[in-house]
Amino acid sequence: MSAVTRARTRTRTEDSARSVSVRGRGPAHRTLRLTLGGLSLRIRPCPLAVTLLLTLLAAGSGALALTRDGLVPPSEVLGALFGAGSEQAAFVVLELRLPRVALGLVVGAALGAAGALFQQLSRNPLGSPDIVGFNSGAATGALLVLLHGDPAYVAAGAAGGGLVTAVIVQLLARRGSFRGNRLILAGIAVGSLLTSVNSYLLTRAALDHAQSAQLWLIGSLGSTERHQILPATLALTALLLLALPLVRRLDLLEMGDEAAGGLGIDAGRTRVLVLLVAVGLSAVAVSVAGPIVFVALCAPQLARRLSRGTGTGLLPAAAMGALLLSASDLVAITLPTAGALPVGVVTGALGGVYLAWLLGRRQRR
Repeated sequence: MSAVTRARTRTRTEDSARSVSVRGRGPAHRTLRLTLGGLSLRIRPCPLAVTLLLTLLAAGSGALALTRDGLVPPSEVLGALFGAGSEQAAFVVLELRLPRVALGLVVGAALGAAGALFQQLSRNPLGSPDIVGFNSGAATGALLVLLHGDPAYVAAGAAGGGLVTAVIVQLLARRGSFRGNRLILAGIAVGSLLTSVNSYLLTRAALDHAQSAQLWLIGSLGSTERHQILPATLALTALLLLALPLVRRLDLLEMGDEAAGGLGIDAGRTRVLVLLVAVGLSAVAVSVAGPIVFVALCAPQLARRLSRGTGTGLLPAAAMGALLLSASDLVAITLPTAGALPVGVVTGALGGVYLAWLLGRRQRR
């Protein structure tokens, strides 16, 4: 290919990329460019506003959880958070409630971000880690560590299980190149198999270990501890920072691998890196709270409808995931049941309602 031909090809692909990035002419699609030194950032006002609003709502849901039963007045809660409350208030807020609230926000954000990456990678709204089996694989790895190893390595077990599952699913759907119904069907098949493996592991475990592991497999924030907050938060922050530069390249792959290659984007390498980051986000969530269902499926779609944006929508999806899980956990601990429900029960019901609404909406169309 001559230099002139290469230049023309690059010009056409750049024009295509520009049309993808500014799809639509409404306010939701306007892009502001912010330059800080040598760093250039593209900011879309509507998704940014939605992200901030969802973050505030998630924080409000967490604040309600801290003061849910009136045992500790709001003034005492604020005092405990800033080190000025009584010892009783400090124990209730800092040791019993804050870890659950904080980790609920972190886990929800990780699930929402992972769902956004998986759905954009597969080009399928069903391409979330709980549907395609990655969460089941992470649960298998974590369960092996919980039942037969050192609980301190649960996160490593979850990451390893999720990564091995991703490799197996991709090998089964290798013609799909991470995309299409082939990937979804392969993920469902592998996830069903791993669910059977998890059930087998429970039958071979001691009774007390099996009971706690079964509760964990449903998805629960009830056993979270304060020392888990910092590692989970740091892992989430690091993975989001790794994902942000990949999102632009992932969105440009909508034009096709050849056109994206004209812009200097290695399609195969981009997909592998996105997959690794998404598996890492899933592992963070599973290692802390178990394989919580439907948050990763619902959050990206709901955030995209609110922001009216295109592309991955990573940050709005993360904020929506934090809100969904925080609100679901608030419902789980306030329902008048014999004991606090695992949050996975509430998110499962939420997911069922969401799918029924989606089905009804498609039928009306």
